[in-house]
Amino acid sequence: MSGKKIDTALVSAGRRKKFTQGSVNAVIQRASSLVFDTVADKKHATANRAKGELFYGRRGTLTHFSFQEAMVELEGGAGCALYPCGAAAVSNAILSFVAAGDHILMIGSAYEPTQDFCEKILAKLNVSTTYFPPMIGERIADLVRPNTKVLFLESPSSITMEVPDIPGIVNAARAISPDLVVMIDNTWASGILFKALDFGIDISIQAATKYIIGHSDAMIGTAVSNERCWDQLREHSYLMGQMVDADTAYIASRGLRTLGVRLKQHETSSIAVARWLAERPEVAAVHHPALPGCPGHEFYQRDFTGSCGLFSFILHQRLSDRQLSEYLDHFTHFSMAYSWGGFESLILANQPEELQAIRPAEEIAFTGTLIRLHIGLENCEDLIEDLDAGFTRLALL
Repeated sequence: MSGKKIDTALVSAGRRKKFTQGSVNAVIQRASSLVFDTVADKKHATANRAKGELFYGRRGTLTHFSFQEAMVELEGGAGCALYPCGAAAVSNAILSFVAAGDHILMIGSAYEPTQDFCEKILAKLNVSTTYFPPMIGERIADLVRPNTKVLFLESPSSITMEVPDIPGIVNAARAISPDLVVMIDNTWASGILFKALDFGIDISIQAATKYIIGHSDAMIGTAVSNERCWDQLREHSYLMGQMVDADTAYIASRGLRTLGVRLKQHETSSIAVARWLAERPEVAAVHHPALPGCPGHEFYQRDFTGSCGLFSFILHQRLSDRQLSEYLDHFTHFSMAYSWGGFESLILANQPEELQAIRPAEEIAFTGTLIRLHIGLENCEDLIEDLDAGFTRLALL
């Protein structure tokens, strides 16, 4: 980032005059066909179509190039590919580096659609998957095969929030297979709280739908790659037709400008709520990476520069269907919804058997209901009062 602090980079990245053309924000350039004035111009654009020259709408416009340049500066890569959602970023990044007969190592606590992609798409292509527990550390070396091409990580773990020893895993796997392509779903950290490429990871993937968009009103995926993998990721994603519209790229670029201050508030409020929950008699455990009770908290302290608003807690009790309905149906400030990362607070529940179904590499060690929270930008005292009222409803049943 050329010595700039992250908050400054979030404001300035991708805002060269080429992209803003006299305005504060990058222009919105909607286009499929891009016109060449001369044969020479067409030849130049064709020769440089992978280097940010206007060529054809699917390659991108000034709006896309602005956002991609910003993401490259923020995450420290060689290039950024754009996708219509985070799941597309995950699937197409993997597809760009595997062929029939290959093997991938997938963290066993990955986002459920990522696992489904392995089981329902990769398996049909004769690409095999081995799942490993998130806290495996250097023992990952035992799972690397001669045909292992991709190591896929996610930190923290989806829903259960364990923080793996990323350097330990990456270094041990690379000691066996130096050419292994390492990818990570880096959505929780928004690409800036954990600088993935600084830890030997090749491709940092995000559902920028979450914190970068920040308002739950658009979907986009990003994959920032290092120099080694960029050409292949870019061209394979292009051949698979991956792109986003200019308006969504603009919204994502605009979201970067307030990402720093929003994340600070999400962090402050989520830690306050997590600490309050840790004192509640109904709660068996709180899994917030910034708190000591979370598995891998020591790795969070070592590798991350901050946290966001997403964490989970486990109740002593396994709630019945009636209890779940009474608990979840009546919150004032917490809404039930998938996704997270917007300005609003969200709540969802998972029973142990539901989590076991998406944990192929390990046994779920708790029996109580897990509650996942996304702490938004509301007043923290209001959120705590809302949660307190939920516990009161349970006590009255």
